[in-house]
Amino acid sequence: MPQPSFLLASGLVALGGAVGSWLRFSVGYAWTVVLGPARALAFPYGTLTVNIVGSLVMGLLAGWLGRMAPGGENLRLLVGVGVLGGFTTFSSFSLDTVALAQRGQPGLAVFYVAISLAAGLSALFLGLTIMRSAA
Repeated sequence: MPQPSFLLASGLVALGGAVGSWLRFSVGYAWTVVLGPARALAFPYGTLTVNIVGSLVMGLLAGWLGRMAPGGENLRLLVGVGVLGGFTTFSSFSLDTVALAQRGQPGLAVFYVAISLAAGLSALFLGLTIMRSAA
């Protein structure tokens, strides 16, 4: 499959990014509704959630594209770059970590980094494993 034009690729990434950003906002909003504003702000539940879910979906997508959808460049741009790029929030992860440390909670900051990395990498590995074993 030929590479899409720059205009088409840009449109796919922009559309996907808008959807991913809205989904990310919705996850944060849902945590605020469920926990209440004070508890939702005490720990970055939304960012943790989207980073883990996003890592799992990226693993599934990468495994699927690599195995079952050769030439799926448009799907990679729309979902992998666009949706997941807008949905996962590593820059927010960094900011949340520093904010926890600056609020005098360095232990919680370290815990947040550890669980984010361990669960995110595990979820990505799980997604790849699932797709590799699906035959």
